[in-house]
Amino acid sequence: MRKFLLIVLVVFVVGRDLVADERPNIVFIFADDWGWGDLSCHGHPYVKTPNIDRLAKEGTDFHRFTVASGVCSPSRTAVMTGHFPARYNIDGHFAWVPSNAKRNMPDWLAPETPTLPRFLKSAGYATAHFGKWHLSNDMIPDSPLPSEYGYDEYGAFNCAGEQMPVHEDAENAIRFIEKCEASRQPFFVNLWLHEPHTPFHVVPKYRWRFRDLEERDNIYASVLSHADDRIGQVLDVLDRLNLTDNTLVIFSSDNGPARAAEGAELALMYDTATGAGYGVAASMGITAGRKGYKAALYEGGIGVPFIARWPGRIAAGKVDDQSLISAVDLLPTFCDLAGVTLPESYRPDGVSQVAVLTGTASPKRPSPLFWKMAGSWPIKARQPHHWVSYAIVQDHWKALTNEDSTYAELYDLTADPFEKSDLSKLHPLVVSQLLTQIADWKSTLPERPQGNVFSVERRK
Repeated sequence: MRKFLLIVLVVFVVGRDLVADERPNIVFIFADDWGWGDLSCHGHPYVKTPNIDRLAKEGTDFHRFTVASGVCSPSRTAVMTGHFPARYNIDGHFAWVPSNAKRNMPDWLAPETPTLPRFLKSAGYATAHFGKWHLSNDMIPDSPLPSEYGYDEYGAFNCAGEQMPVHEDAENAIRFIEKCEASRQPFFVNLWLHEPHTPFHVVPKYRWRFRDLEERDNIYASVLSHADDRIGQVLDVLDRLNLTDNTLVIFSSDNGPARAAEGAELALMYDTATGAGYGVAASMGITAGRKGYKAALYEGGIGVPFIARWPGRIAAGKVDDQSLISAVDLLPTFCDLAGVTLPESYRPDGVSQVAVLTGTASPKRPSPLFWKMAGSWPIKARQPHHWVSYAIVQDHWKALTNEDSTYAELYDLTADPFEKSDLSKLHPLVVSQLLTQIADWKSTLPERPQGNVFSVERRK
C-alpha cells in the first residue's frame, strides 16, 4: 500500500509539473508612444534597439497589430479587459477629476471588472505589474491600487500611492521572475515602460551613445536605447534561469508616437507622477509611412509594433503581414495559453490568437473591430488626422467617420495599408453598410460610466 501511494504521489507531482510546463510564462512589454518605425529592425535611421531586434530575430514580427485607441488609458483598458474601452466610457486618458467629468469619463477602471491578471491568477499564475499604470491617475488619491485588479505584486506610476521611479521597472520584474522560478510557479508580468512618453528622462550614458545627433534626436534615441537595455536585462535573466524556452515574450506599444506642434521649443517640463524631463518638442517618433500619429485613429495612431517570441512554438525570424490582431485579443489569447476556462458570463470582444501566433496566418476576423474617440470636427488644418470619432475594420475594409456620421472615409487596408486612397466615393454601399454597423455598435454602449468609478472629488 505504501509503494502504491508513493507511485500515485509521484505520478501526480510529475503530471502536475508536465501540465505546468506546457503553459508558458508570459512577459508582456507594453511601451508608451513607441511608433511602429521606432525600431532598428523596422529600419529607423538612427534609433538602436538590439534587444527588441533580438526578439524579432528569435520570434515573429506581426505587422497588422492594432491597439484599441490612439491614446493611453483606453488602449490599456482593452488589454486588461478584452473589451473595447468604449464599453466603460473610457475614450481618453485618465486625468484629474474635473477633466474626467467634463468628458463623461469615469475616474478609473472599475475594480470589479473581469481582468486578465485575475483570470490568470485563478489558473495558478503569479501575477505582477511593473511600470506605467494610467488606469487611474496619480492626481486621484482615492483611486484603486493595481493590487485591487488581480496583481500579486506591483510597482507603478500614474496611479494612487507611491510612484515607482520609471527606470526601476526591469529590476523589479527580474526579482519577481527569480522568486517565481525558485517556487516553480508560472508567472505573468506586465512590464509597461514609460518610454518614449514625455517627460523624457535622459541619462548621460545614453546621451553619450548618440552624441553625434542633433539634440532632439539625441534625446529621443537615448531614452529608447535606455528602455531597450532594460528589456535586454529581462531577456538575460530568462536565459540565466533557463526559462527562455517556456516563456512567451511580447513587445508592443499602447499607441503611435507623439508629435509636437510645428515650431514647439525644446524645454523642460514636470510631471506629477514621473518628475522632470524634456517636453514634447523632443518627440521624434515615426510611423514608417503610416498615416497620422498619437491620438488619431488612422494606422499611424493605432498600428504599433507587435513582436512575439516563444522558442519552438512561435516561428523565428518570420514576418506576418497578413494576420489582423487586436489588443482585445490579448486576454483571450493569454488565457487560452494558460488553460483558463473563461466564465460563461464573460464575453470578450477579442478572440484567442494562439493559432496565429504559432503560424496560421488569418487576415479575417469573426467580427468587426471598433474604435471610439473624441474627434475634433471640422477638420483642422494643423491637425488633419484628429477629426475621427468612430472607426471600424471589417475584413480588408476600414471606415472612419465623424461624430454624427455626416462624413466618412474608406480604405482597403490589404491593398493600401498606409491609407493613401480614400475609396468612399467608389464604394458608397460599403460605406453605408459599415456606418450601419457602427450605429448598431454605438447603440450597445452605455450613456455614462457605471459602477464604483467615481472619486469623492466628484461630490465636491
